[in-house]
Amino acid sequence: PEKPVVKWQLKRDKPVTVVQSIGTEIIGNLRPDYRDRIRVLENGSLLISPLQLADEGAYEVEVSITDDTFTGEKTINLTVDIPISKPQVLVASSTVLELSEFFTLNCSHENGTKPTYTWLKDGRPLSNDSRLLLSPDQKILTITRVLMADDDVYSCLVENPISHGRSIPVKLTVYRRSSLYIILSTGGIFLLVTLVTVCACWKPSK
Repeated sequence: PEKPVVKWQLKRDKPVTVVQSIGTEIIGNLRPDYRDRIRVLENGSLLISPLQLADEGAYEVEVSITDDTFTGEKTINLTVDIPISKPQVLVASSTVLELSEFFTLNCSHENGTKPTYTWLKDGRPLSNDSRLLLSPDQKILTITRVLMADDDVYSCLVENPISHGRSIPVKLTVYRRSSLYIILSTGGIFLLVTLVTVCACWKPSK
């Protein structure tokens, strides 16, 4: 039987011809970015390996038995993703004073495409609170007007269509303002006692 002519195109503003073949035999030269990565299988399927992010898109295949007889066409959407690497929560400090104006946590990861972010408090998704502000991509969590109830462990969950990663929890310690006043006043008393003692013990030399 006569082998089919197969043509694969990647739909762009200007369509890109990926490969043409008679059966599994490739016709002509492949583009440099496809060289050594393209094969046409016996059933007309296109094999791309290894995949690159630029390969994502809509592919159209046309199959014909001869130049004069058009058999059919089909469009297939290809999505390419990179797995999520281990995320981590970045904070300027792990301690904060009660009623501070704001405290920011940043969910950071090196690799991963199309990420979505979920913030967890003590392992559970954060409940709605007008004091909690999220950046448009939800990567950054800002706690405004910090309360004692915010003293807890926080982590972020990052997901994409093929993988997910969860950060190691970060402990946020919130101090009461009254505790700070006690610490400061105690320090002041200690400093005063020290100064009095030094003055009492020091005698000018003759």
